[in-house]
Amino acid sequence: MTVDIRPFPRREWSRLPFDGVVGVDGKVLAREWGFFIALLRFAERATIHEHPGVNDTVVMCIEGEGFTSVGDEVAPLREGEQVRWPKGVRHRLWTEGSTMRTLMFEREA
Repeated sequence: MTVDIRPFPRREWSRLPFDGVVGVDGKVLAREWGFFIALLRFAERATIHEHPGVNDTVVMCIEGEGFTSVGDEVAPLREGEQVRWPKGVRHRLWTEGSTMRTLMFEREA
């Protein structure tokens, strides 16, 4: 048996490359076996644009606080809380006067 050790797919912080994203950096920790895990870092007044996801996603706030929308509902998201974004439903994540770090787990179809 060989121990399978490898680097993260994207281990350096880099800006998310999507239109409408402001002040959000990410690292891709894993992308295999039908799932995707990323660490996201939000500056103050940062945002991920509203969009419907192609997969079910769970976002865990591991530091700081911000806001999320799912469909037409808006709610605060604080350290130690998680939000579920169902596939095909519009969602968004942002900060106002604070910073935030999140861990995102997405089940790929």
